[in-house]
Amino acid sequence: MNVIKKKINRLFLHSFLIFIGVVWLLPTFGVLITSFRTAADVARTGWWTIFTDPLSIKLTLAGYIKVLTHGNMGKAFINSLIVTIPSTILPILLASLAAMAFAWMKFPLRTALLAGTISLVSVPLQATVIPILTLYNKIGLTGKFYGIWMAHTGYGLPLIIYFLYNFFKEIPHELLDSASIDGASTLQIFSHIILPLSIPALASITIFQFLWVWNDLFIALLFLGGNPNAAPLTVTLSTLVGSRGQGWELLTSAAFISSSIPIIVFFSLQRYFVRGIMAGSIKA
Repeated sequence: MNVIKKKINRLFLHSFLIFIGVVWLLPTFGVLITSFRTAADVARTGWWTIFTDPLSIKLTLAGYIKVLTHGNMGKAFINSLIVTIPSTILPILLASLAAMAFAWMKFPLRTALLAGTISLVSVPLQATVIPILTLYNKIGLTGKFYGIWMAHTGYGLPLIIYFLYNFFKEIPHELLDSASIDGASTLQIFSHIILPLSIPALASITIFQFLWVWNDLFIALLFLGGNPNAAPLTVTLSTLVGSRGQGWELLTSAAFISSSIPIIVFFSLQRYFVRGIMAGSIKA
């Protein structure tokens, strides 16, 4: 009876998870189908018509071609890469050094500084925008790529430091002591021991930071919105929505172009994702 009960429970659990997965993916699938439909079909019928009346549906790449060849989408795609890559590398590099210091070094006010850093995670981003924008306008950083790099780095540091700190402090102390006795410097210990052992955590936080920056509209609109030559995909897509109105086949095509890089990043690092999350977030 226990075996049968376990099988029934497992079947119920699997069925529930499959149902949740289908419900979660259904809107995305609808957007994907819409991106390949003609403007006339989109205006006349819903995307589910491909199942109810497949012979009446014409699939085309016209939406993707028009998005890539008209407007500023190609430039915006490059701009998103220019914004996102440094805005991911810089905070993770700085946070790694800070997390190592908090986890392994003894210095005055270490606990207070760590607590203050972690408390910044709860500060609403919107509460900091006005003073930072005022400062940026005074020193001429608005509309510049290095200005938004600094902004994303500052906003991302508290959470990344906390995440990596939890991981770093679980590394066996004997490894660091042995390396120190053998004459390794702090930088050598960091680069040859801590970083290689922390690849799962680094991969996990890289995914989070990359997705956050790539999909960000609020900060990009405020700090780069005044410079159309530096506008990333999110800002360009918001303009596309306003200028195209009901051109859903264009909007959906642009959305999937925008999502292509995050999908590649996620699947490239997914094997480290669960290990990094488990090791870097629940250990305290």
